Amino acid sequence: MSTSHDQMTDRRAAAPPSAEERHRRIKKELHQKLISDMDLSAIGSLSEAEIRDEIRRGAEQLCLRHDDLLSLTQREQLVEEVLDETFGIGPLEGLMRDPSVSDILVNGPKVVYVERRGRLERTDVAFNDEKHLQEIVRRIVGRVGRRIDETSPLCDARLPDGSRVNAVIPPLALDGSILSIRRAGKTPLLAHDLVEKRAIAQEMVDFLSACIRGRVNMVISGGTGSGKTTLLNALSAFIPEDERVVTIEDAAELRMQQPHVVRMETRPPNIEGEGAITTRDLVKNSLRMRPERIVVGECRGSETLDMLQAMNTGHDGSMTTIHANDTRDAIGRMEMMVGMAGFDLPIWIIRRQIASAVHLIVQASRLSGGVRRIMKISEIVGMEGDVVSMQDIFVFKQTGVDETRAAQGYHYCTGVRPKCLERLEEGGMVLPPDMFESRILTAGPRQERVPEAEGGDKLWGMFGRGRGEGAS
Repeated sequence: MSTSHDQMTDRRAAAPPSAEERHRRIKKELHQKLISDMDLSAIGSLSEAEIRDEIRRGAEQLCLRHDDLLSLTQREQLVEEVLDETFGIGPLEGLMRDPSVSDILVNGPKVVYVERRGRLERTDVAFNDEKHLQEIVRRIVGRVGRRIDETSPLCDARLPDGSRVNAVIPPLALDGSILSIRRAGKTPLLAHDLVEKRAIAQEMVDFLSACIRGRVNMVISGGTGSGKTTLLNALSAFIPEDERVVTIEDAAELRMQQPHVVRMETRPPNIEGEGAITTRDLVKNSLRMRPERIVVGECRGSETLDMLQAMNTGHDGSMTTIHANDTRDAIGRMEMMVGMAGFDLPIWIIRRQIASAVHLIVQASRLSGGVRRIMKISEIVGMEGDVVSMQDIFVFKQTGVDETRAAQGYHYCTGVRPKCLERLEEGGMVLPPDMFESRILTAGPRQERVPEAEGGDKLWGMFGRGRGEGAS
């Protein structure tokens, strides 16, 4: 019995490797051979394109040694993969080239998921082992001056195209390193793209663009993945080109479209735990840089107090994003974050600061099926006693889901005339008088009058026959 078991083990050991294993082994050998043969002294005098050409030629010559094992298509694929290993992010480069992929989620070396059209799906992409995955992670974070190791196993970074990266390695990650990549499109989405995708109605864009040109302070709130940064990027296109804009971020994602933009990024502590530069430090410093507008990628702590101070001291038209589930909840979040600054301020003082600094709150949400919509545009109109007073100007009403479980609904105007219109008119921004009349905002040119702005089911029942036009 023991002899039979040993023979089976020997046969298993002698079994030829699978095509996938052979491909992986050859690729590893090629990569190691190319690195060892590379003339490092000559690299400094060559451009990246020239280095790529040299490595491609070397890889093709090495592939010819395995001509009996590889077809022409396999050799071409192998050369591309070797280039990805040398210059890019290894097995993930193919996913990065796929325009339909919005998120890449690596859960250890053998499990990789992607998000396409708002839905997660598993891929057949895999790394050789945990060591290979950690090499790619370190390459990504090293390019932007960050580090990740056992003493600092968490890191936020970015790729050259602006994609945001978060990495966690062992011992915090129990089943292998975790890598999350939030893709940035090759070209940033503009406001008209969001209108075409029905994330926002054209009337809402017209109002927001007038508010930005009229230097109205704005906060964009929403949950993770709701499109806050995308919306901030799109709206930034309406900032006049003759203004000096300072942007502050943890990991630079914003792609402002003005010529006079000063970009700053926070810095984590070094290996001794010193040298950290926080968002709050940068906001304070930006006030000495003669900015006309300050754009903070996200307020998540004590820097909220400094942002409110900036909005209240001559930097009108400043913008930021925060995490919140509703426009009213956004005020509570700001109150809490101001409290994190360490000052024992009475709540009524904090609320008065918010009411005087912030004019508009725009709520973005990710609904079922991955649908992203601008849910509300709310205006802060002042204080009523110790309570911040707000009014909704535009609202998205979800009516259900379609056969793919994607959210359906429509935007409508509540019929409330914004208080900030006086400020806009003083700045030369005159909006049509009927823009804020109560009605459903459709994707087409026809717009229907709504007698009761807050009608809910009444409103939808009245226009049920027009569902095909008004749904988004």
